[in-house]
Amino acid sequence: MIGELETAIEPLEFLQSLKDSMNLKLIRHTKLPPKKIQRIAVCGGSGSFLLQNAIRAGADAFVTADLKYHEFFDADNKIIIADIGHYESEVYTKELLKDVLMKKFHSFAINFSKTDTNPTSYL
Repeated sequence: MIGELETAIEPLEFLQSLKDSMNLKLIRHTKLPPKKIQRIAVCGGSGSFLLQNAIRAGADAFVTADLKYHEFFDADNKIIIADIGHYESEVYTKELLKDVLMKKFHSFAINFSKTDTNPTSYL
């Protein structure tokens, strides 16, 4: 998915906003460019296979997860990669699914599990 911010923002401001809005403990990212961020590509889960698509689409940043060390070099100073973690990139999907289900099935009962299934911990 690719979207655009209404107003371009500084790279550090973008990363901080991403961290705050997604309730992240950390973000692994590539070197920050001198230009502002406006066009953003997103792939929940392991999205390294879409990096070149994001670059071709003119994205300033690519938010995804599970990139290997050497894959960060593939950004080649053309795009910021923001690896936010696999679980973290998918955890809010349940809210989107809830909204779709509630629109289609008005009397559908939805209960979210309270179990945290993230196998990764951070110190």
